[in-house]
Amino acid sequence: MIGIVLLIGAVTLLYVYLKWTFSYWDRKGFPSTGVSIPFGALDSVRRGKRSFGMAIYDMYNSTKEPVIGMYLTLRPALLVREAQLAHDILVKDFASFHDRGVYVDEENDPMSAGLFQMEGANWKALRTKLTPSFTSGKLKAMFETSNAVADKMVAHLRKQLPQSGGSQEVELKSLMATYAIDIIASTIFGLEVDSFADPNNEFITISRKLNRNNFEDNVRGTTSFLYPGLEKFFVRIGWKQEANERMRELSNRTVDLREKNNIVRKDLLQLLLQLRNQGQISTDDSVWSAENSRQGVKSMSKDLIAGQLFLFFVAGYETTASTTAFTLYELTQHPEAMAKAQEDVRQAIEKHGGLNYDAISDMKYLEACVLETARKYPALPLLNRICTQDYPVPDSNKVIKKGTQIVISLIGMHRDPEYFPEPLSYKPERFQDENKDFNQAAFMPFGEGPRHCIGARMGKVNVKIAIAKVLSNFNLEIRKEKREIEFGVNGVPLMPKDGVPVLASLKK
Repeated sequence: MIGIVLLIGAVTLLYVYLKWTFSYWDRKGFPSTGVSIPFGALDSVRRGKRSFGMAIYDMYNSTKEPVIGMYLTLRPALLVREAQLAHDILVKDFASFHDRGVYVDEENDPMSAGLFQMEGANWKALRTKLTPSFTSGKLKAMFETSNAVADKMVAHLRKQLPQSGGSQEVELKSLMATYAIDIIASTIFGLEVDSFADPNNEFITISRKLNRNNFEDNVRGTTSFLYPGLEKFFVRIGWKQEANERMRELSNRTVDLREKNNIVRKDLLQLLLQLRNQGQISTDDSVWSAENSRQGVKSMSKDLIAGQLFLFFVAGYETTASTTAFTLYELTQHPEAMAKAQEDVRQAIEKHGGLNYDAISDMKYLEACVLETARKYPALPLLNRICTQDYPVPDSNKVIKKGTQIVISLIGMHRDPEYFPEPLSYKPERFQDENKDFNQAAFMPFGEGPRHCIGARMGKVNVKIAIAKVLSNFNLEIRKEKREIEFGVNGVPLMPKDGVPVLASLKK
């Protein structure tokens, strides 16, 4: 009898708790959507129907409210749909939304303290110190390394295609993922890696352990984003993630090798070693030495360096691979755009005496193609912030309370006809100066404001190199008929469900 009473009491308490939790936005006076107990807006993710980003996209399309309350499992969050308000949150009102609210524990888990995760004054200080790493001069110095990787990609693809004419199906996403991993290995870690020849190297192994659809990765991804306190507990009890640990070991080993042998390379790690040993990154683009000038004082630990390298690896390889593959796919679907891009590449190479940094910078139509891809297929389909001080919503009587999770659906805004005419059409011309007919506040593929992607320019250079190489050496055709890419249900980035297939042949 006592057991039955306790069971009824427990069920009653659970019912009251859930009803209270899922009435949060009603009590705060905000309209809400996605009230599906207990998973809220993520119920389709739980059922294996949608990825996280696409589930938020569904919420975006379910309403016309400028700000809408929703539930990310048991955590209330606000979806900001109005473009100007979203832009203001990231830029003008940054002081009220300067953190992401994800897991970070710089003191006890330095590897978690990547620039993406860091908060407050610590983030601002590191951002300021890292900014000189991505000047035009630094990118120009790294160009030949990226170009050499692209040549390996071209050579690999040539071997796969019929030498006597005819075309063959090529899956662009996997091809460009291999290219992107080698770009990261060479320009960020400064390691000689050829993943086309050795598809089981350390970087490939680590990449395979990211975005897996298994219980452990799903739990840790959820806690890192939604329940950072629980993620901190998991780390404290020693529940390690294999990809993180392998990256830590690889990074620390490489740092030790550089410092022991005083090796100097023109890559991002070299600049982080400057920061570690000299307290700052040189603003002179010709200076790459990282000799210790501070009597042994180190301003960055090896684990903190590993955290930055891991962030650039995770953020860099997937976004580079997807953006390159999606751009080539869309050009294949649109022959007129393909012809314009090919001519743009040809003229720039001819004008600058080869494929060099200046030629890449001069490819204006190709730049518009990359931006249109970033609009239609934002590498990260959403942005998130945490409200760091109470914020009155403009032109309303509502107040966003400190601690509220803020979500902005980039794919929602980028595919909203209110902001972009014919949003599902691929129109690079919309990004040429004379044709801009969209709401520019709604275009934020690299984030916006002080926390915009620090490596965006580097990423675009590497994307344009790969596309220029492919357009110069190969013919691409659609496989069957024109079709839209379908997305898979795993991970946060937009992952193509069936790859990105095209027909490729050698240029005569």
